[in-house]
Amino acid sequence: MARAAEDVKYRGRRRWNGSHGKVWWDGELLFEIESFECKVTADREDVLIGNSKDSKIVSLTGSGTLTIKSVINRNINAYLEEWKNGHDPRATLVGLLDDPDAVDGQKERVSIDNVFFNELALMNFKKGEVVEKEFPFGFTPEDAKFIETVE
Repeated sequence: MARAAEDVKYRGRRRWNGSHGKVWWDGELLFEIESFECKVTADREDVLIGNSKDSKIVSLTGSGTLTIKSVINRNINAYLEEWKNGHDPRATLVGLLDDPDAVDGQKERVSIDNVFFNELALMNFKKGEVVEKEFPFGFTPEDAKFIETVE
């Protein structure tokens, strides 16, 4: 028998744990993913109403960051060569937040298309530390969608 919503107790173990998150770059699973963030920001202009300042959304900006523990090149050289030849290659990223201890095994999955990179980390390192590469990116919000959501 289902319990009423007010009777449900949430426990700490039901909170999302990012350790089981995954990212696919153009259909290829990034096994070396360290962190992933994508967001949409409302770009606003001020609107004056009497003496009050309000705002209106005039556009949306998609942005994010992908950080990997560097293992392989991930075709960064191919992107660099495309840029040097005047081309602006685009990618598709799919992020999955999947925690086996989450409520009812629910998952969240987002797909973003028309992803463009703003920087290419060619090389960086510190002695005695695992090499990480960070890739800031942008995308058109119209090309982002949730494939699975937790209700």
